[in-house]
Amino acid sequence: MQNKYINMLGLARRAGRLTMGHDMVLDSIRKRKSKLIVFTADISERLKNEMQRASEQYIPGLSCVEIKEGMDDVHRLLGYRAGVISVNDINFANRITELINQEENEYGDKN
Repeated sequence: MQNKYINMLGLARRAGRLTMGHDMVLDSIRKRKSKLIVFTADISERLKNEMQRASEQYIPGLSCVEIKEGMDDVHRLLGYRAGVISVNDINFANRITELINQEENEYGDKN
Protein backbone atom coordinates (compact mmCIF):
# COMPACT_ATOMS: atom_id res chain seq x y z
CA MET A 1 0.00 0.00 0.00
CA GLN A 2 1.37 3.39 -1.02
CA ASN A 3 1.51 6.13 1.59
CA LYS A 4 -0.75 9.14 1.19
CA TYR A 5 2.17 11.53 1.58
CA ILE A 6 3.88 9.89 -1.42
CA ASN A 7 0.76 10.57 -3.46
CA MET A 8 0.87 14.19 -2.31
CA LEU A 9 4.58 14.43 -3.23
CA GLY A 10 3.64 13.09 -6.67
CA LEU A 11 0.96 15.78 -7.04
CA ALA A 12 3.45 18.46 -5.97
CA ARG A 13 5.97 17.13 -8.50
CA ARG A 14 3.43 17.24 -11.32
CA ALA A 15 2.49 20.78 -10.25
CA GLY A 16 6.14 21.84 -10.44
CA ARG A 17 6.38 22.52 -6.71
CA LEU A 18 9.22 20.12 -5.85
CA THR A 19 12.95 20.52 -6.11
CA MET A 20 14.88 17.26 -5.93
CA GLY A 21 18.55 16.54 -5.40
CA HIS A 22 21.38 18.07 -3.37
CA ASP A 23 22.39 21.05 -5.53
CA MET A 24 18.88 22.04 -6.58
CA VAL A 25 17.56 21.84 -3.01
CA LEU A 26 20.45 23.97 -1.73
CA ASP A 27 19.63 26.53 -4.42
CA SER A 28 15.96 26.46 -3.38
CA ILE A 29 16.93 27.07 0.24
CA ARG A 30 19.28 29.92 -0.69
CA LYS A 31 16.54 31.55 -2.78
CA ARG A 32 14.14 31.08 0.17
CA LYS A 33 11.67 29.05 -1.92
CA SER A 34 11.65 25.98 0.34
CA LYS A 35 8.69 25.44 2.65
CA LEU A 36 9.60 21.88 3.73
CA ILE A 37 12.65 19.65 3.37
CA VAL A 38 12.06 15.90 3.05
CA PHE A 39 14.89 13.42 3.68
CA THR A 40 14.79 9.79 2.59
CA ALA A 41 15.67 7.12 5.14
CA ASP A 42 18.99 6.22 3.55
CA ILE A 43 20.79 9.55 3.21
CA SER A 44 23.89 10.32 5.21
CA GLU A 45 23.95 12.29 8.44
CA ARG A 46 26.45 14.63 6.78
CA LEU A 47 23.92 15.53 4.07
CA LYS A 48 21.14 16.02 6.64
CA ASN A 49 23.37 18.28 8.71
CA GLU A 50 24.42 20.27 5.64
CA MET A 51 20.79 20.88 4.62
CA GLN A 52 19.74 21.75 8.16
CA ARG A 53 22.61 24.25 8.52
CA ALA A 54 21.71 25.87 5.19
CA SER A 55 18.05 26.09 6.15
CA GLU A 56 18.91 27.64 9.53
CA GLN A 57 21.06 30.22 7.78
CA TYR A 58 18.59 31.21 5.04
CA ILE A 59 15.14 30.18 6.37
CA PRO A 60 15.13 29.89 10.19
CA GLY A 61 12.37 27.56 11.39
CA LEU A 62 12.13 25.62 8.12
CA SER A 63 10.71 22.16 8.84
CA CYS A 64 12.68 19.05 7.93
CA VAL A 65 11.09 15.59 7.97
CA GLU A 66 12.36 12.10 7.26
CA ILE A 67 10.30 9.52 5.41
CA LYS A 68 10.76 5.76 5.68
CA GLU A 69 11.29 5.32 1.93
CA GLY A 70 14.78 5.25 0.46
CA MET A 71 16.21 6.91 -2.64
CA ASP A 72 15.36 3.93 -4.84
CA ASP A 73 11.74 4.03 -3.63
CA VAL A 74 11.54 7.75 -4.39
CA HIS A 75 12.95 7.06 -7.85
CA ARG A 76 10.37 4.36 -8.48
CA LEU A 77 7.48 6.45 -7.14
CA LEU A 78 8.37 9.96 -8.30
CA GLY A 79 10.63 9.34 -11.28
CA TYR A 80 13.77 11.01 -9.93
CA ARG A 81 16.42 9.46 -7.67
CA ALA A 82 17.09 11.86 -4.81
CA GLY A 83 17.76 11.68 -1.09
CA VAL A 84 16.58 15.19 -0.34
CA ILE A 85 13.47 16.96 -1.62
CA SER A 86 12.33 20.55 -1.20
CA VAL A 87 8.60 21.27 -1.23
CA ASN A 88 8.25 24.82 -2.56
CA ASP A 89 4.56 25.44 -1.86
CA ILE A 90 3.19 26.10 1.63
CA ASN A 91 -0.09 24.25 1.03
CA PHE A 92 1.64 21.11 -0.24
CA ALA A 93 4.19 21.39 2.59
CA ASN A 94 1.48 21.62 5.26
CA ARG A 95 -0.49 18.70 3.82
CA ILE A 96 2.57 16.47 3.42
CA THR A 97 3.67 17.19 7.00
CA GLU A 98 0.14 16.46 8.22
CA LEU A 99 0.02 13.13 6.36
CA ILE A 100 3.46 12.06 7.62
CA ASN A 101 2.47 12.88 11.21
CA GLN A 102 -0.86 11.12 10.76
CA GLU A 103 0.85 7.95 9.53
CA GLU A 104 3.33 8.01 12.41
CA ASN A 105 0.44 8.35 14.88
CA GLU A 106 -1.53 5.52 13.25
CA TYR A 107 1.33 3.06 12.83
CA GLY A 108 3.68 4.08 15.62
CA ASP A 109 7.39 4.45 14.96
CA LYS A 110 8.52 5.14 11.36
CA ASN A 111 10.46 1.89 11.33
